[in-house]
Amino acid sequence: VQLQASGGGLVQAGGSLSLSCEASGITSFSNYYMAWYRQAPGKQRELVATIRYIGSTNYADSVKGRFTISRDNTKNTVYLQMNSLRPEDTGVYYCKANRRFSAVDYWGEGTQVTVSS
Repeated sequence: VQLQASGGGLVQAGGSLSLSCEASGITSFSNYYMAWYRQAPGKQRELVATIRYIGSTNYADSVKGRFTISRDNTKNTVYLQMNSLRPEDTGVYYCKANRRFSAVDYWGEGTQVTVSS
């Protein structure tokens, strides 16, 4: 399984970015629980948002109402729409995949998001 994240960049506070994470080497993407994490410089990696097999979602309190996670099982892709970005949203964003009933996690390489004040 390989995950390729893209869509990061530099944006001013209040702006928007849309991240994508495409999975390859997967036979049934709909059986994968997908998540976005981020890691700011000098800080631990933290969970941002998750989306389950049936599409139910969950968000960190810090991004609720601003970020939206979604998935397209026909494209083996998970998205993260980020609105009203803040400088504290800066970090490397990673996607993670976990197959149903499996303890194995797959991580992408990450994409840098920088929000200037």
